[in-house]
Amino acid sequence: MNEQTFMKLMRVLPKSAVSSAVGLATRLPAPAPVHHWAMRTFAKAYNVDMEEAEHSFEKYPTFAQFFTRGLKPGLRPVDAGEKVVVSPVDGRVSQVGYSDNGRCLQAKGIEYTVDELLGDSQAAKPFHGGAWTTVYLSPRDYHRIHSPLGGTITGYAYIPGEFWPVNPASVKNKQSLFCVNERLVTYLDTVAGKVAVVKVGATCVSRIKASYEDITTHVGQPGKVHSYSAGIPVEKGGELGRFEMGSTVILCFEPGRVRWDDSMQPEAVVRMGTRIGVIT
Repeated sequence: MNEQTFMKLMRVLPKSAVSSAVGLATRLPAPAPVHHWAMRTFAKAYNVDMEEAEHSFEKYPTFAQFFTRGLKPGLRPVDAGEKVVVSPVDGRVSQVGYSDNGRCLQAKGIEYTVDELLGDSQAAKPFHGGAWTTVYLSPRDYHRIHSPLGGTITGYAYIPGEFWPVNPASVKNKQSLFCVNERLVTYLDTVAGKVAVVKVGATCVSRIKASYEDITTHVGQPGKVHSYSAGIPVEKGGELGRFEMGSTVILCFEPGRVRWDDSMQPEAVVRMGTRIGVIT
């Protein structure tokens, strides 16, 4: 299927309904052989490395728990360098740069603004001109999201939206894709100043869970913005949340605070806890 045909299909597909149905199916109780068959079939189709998983297939009672699986202890050591920024996820860099007057690059010829991404011009203002990067998590990847720096969680924003795919075809063709889809934004206060960790939903990503509070997004849920009076401590590499099915994470930093490593280029593979930049 070529990209234009794919996009036409996506325009008419009831993406929210499909995402809700898929999400429900992954969480429903079913005979163990059914779940294990689904897990093994998925792992084979997407070349999932089960040697990294903390458990074998038999230990996961539902497909959703398999998909949000943890890793074996010590498998992703976090770079402890005082000025080192680490990758929050396993994935592949889609785009990376420094926002020009609050504008970020989605794909060749397509830009979006930090204001659109965060859904709040006041919340976005500190990030105008700062470093940003977009990292895509494929179905085979580890799907938990971690903090790129140590500090405190100052608040979050749940922004309801659509459920467009975030695959390369959609990224290259759908205007402001990451600003249209559902998002859960976690705000941090770190040694590099303010940081926004944006978790973007997609087709079949029916839920995004936070780890620091009982927050689970789902289709039809109203938006919500919350600030913590004291903040919640989080260490570098500490878990912030997880995707139930794969998607995208976008990091935003204040201007002049972070410089990307030369290795941060489109299509570069990153692993959670490894160095991706430095505090300037």
